[in-house]
Order: sequence, then C-alpha cells, then structure tokens
Amino acid sequence: MEILRYVAFSTDPKGGNPAGVVLDATGAADTAMLATAAEVGYSETAFVVPSGDGALDVRYFSPLAEVPFCGHATIATAVAHAQRHGTGRLRLRTAAGPVTVTTDRAADGTLVATLVSVAPRTAPIEEADLAELLAVLGWSAGELDPALPPRAAFAGAWHPVIAAASRDRLADLDYDMAALGALMAHRDWTTVNLVWRESPTVFHARNPFPPGGVVEDPATGAAAAAFGGYLREFGLVSPPTTLTIHQGADMGRPSTITVTVPAELDTGIGVTGTAVEL
Repeated sequence: MEILRYVAFSTDPKGGNPAGVVLDATGAADTAMLATAAEVGYSETAFVVPSGDGALDVRYFSPLAEVPFCGHATIATAVAHAQRHGTGRLRLRTAAGPVTVTTDRAADGTLVATLVSVAPRTAPIEEADLAELLAVLGWSAGELDPALPPRAAFAGAWHPVIAAASRDRLADLDYDMAALGALMAHRDWTTVNLVWRESPTVFHARNPFPPGGVVEDPATGAAAAAFGGYLREFGLVSPPTTLTIHQGADMGRPSTITVTVPAELDTGIGVTGTAVEL
C-alpha cells in the first residue's frame, strides 16, 4: 500500500490534524490496515477501496481500533484524491453510512474539501455517566455553560458535548487517560467534544481521544459535524448558518473547521477544510 501523509484543517504543516491516506487498499486485510495505522501513528488513517460503480469504500483506523467515521481523514483523502484525479464530487461508503465530499480550488490555488455527514442526532447522557465524565476531566458542574447542555451528539460517530463557561476552563485540560478511555469504550464514544462559545457562530474546541490511543485530537471533523447537528436540534443557532470552530491551539497545532448547518433537521452537516501533504 502507498501511504500518504496529510495535515487537515490547516494550510500549515505545523498546524491541523495529521492523517494517513491509502488511496488504494484493495485486498488489504483488517489486520494489515490496523497494523499500518499503528505504524503511521496518527490519530486516524483512511483506507480507500475504489468500486465498480464509481463510489469509494472507505474505512478508518486509529492506532488501536477501527472507527466508523473520521472527518479530518475524509478531508485529507478528498484532497489527496483531487491532487491525483482532479477536483469534483466523491461518493463515499463508510461504516456510518454514505458521505459525499466535494473538492474545489480556492482563488489562491489551495484545495478545499467539503464533506456532508450522515443525518445527525443526539441522545441524553445518563446522570451517572456525566458525573463520572466530569470527575475524570476534573471539571465541576458549576464550570459548565448552562446555555449549552451536555448531550451525546452523532454525525457518523458519538461524541459527548460538554461546554465550558470560560476559555480558561477549556484551556486547562488534564485528565486520567485510562479512566476516560474505559468510560468512553463502555458508552461507545469516539472523542469527547469540549467546547467554549466565543460568539453566536464562533466556537473553540478540544477533543480527548483515548480510545484511539491519542491524548488529544487537534482537529475533529466528525465531532464538528455532530456539534452542528446538536446546535440545530436545540435551536442554539439560526440555520441556515455557517460556524467557525477553532481547535488545536492549546496543543500548538491550530486548526480551523468551517461547519455549514442547513435548516432542514433531517439533512447532513457540512464540514469544510483544507489539507496539505506532509
């Protein structure tokens, strides 16, 4: 397999979230894909198998396990594909469902990709799980933003949304990785989406990812899509609208994710970003 390495959601290789990309993994066994992802060492590696109907079958592996969907690896895959085959629209088949991705060139020549997620939804977080999650994070209920209630959000993978009342609270992240990983594995959560609202359409996020063997993800497209759906479902934004999510700054890898929230409740969420090859 030819392994490509990209940074997604940044035009600077020192920012964004690195992803591995294999544009043709035809015939590769699950064990080979997992071993490759572990060797690459990034939070996710995408493995693509072209099909006869023009769609692409895509699977995503962290160094420890397969995940149903990954936003930043999808953006990286789309840009890598566009560099070799030209821009346009791709149909992806993922474990989470069908995802479309469109690539184009910005005025400065930068390749930009926009994915449209599966239809998002949310679910309550049980009181005991929320108490355990906050305890593992070292956060208190009084440090949360009451305008953004805790909720598990989905747009291909599940992410609990926990909103901090202040930027300082979000900036101070120090948690028990083993304990959080155990809780997340029990509840099938992929990352924890910690957010702070700067303005009605600008947010800052951090995403612990212990199930993937990663302390923190610097840009999480799947969580951004799920968060867009969460905001729409609870009337916390006025769709159609465009959101900006800043992530990775606290770990020295600044990333920018653009989220497009359509008005229709049963439609997917758009996630836009750039990617550059390493």
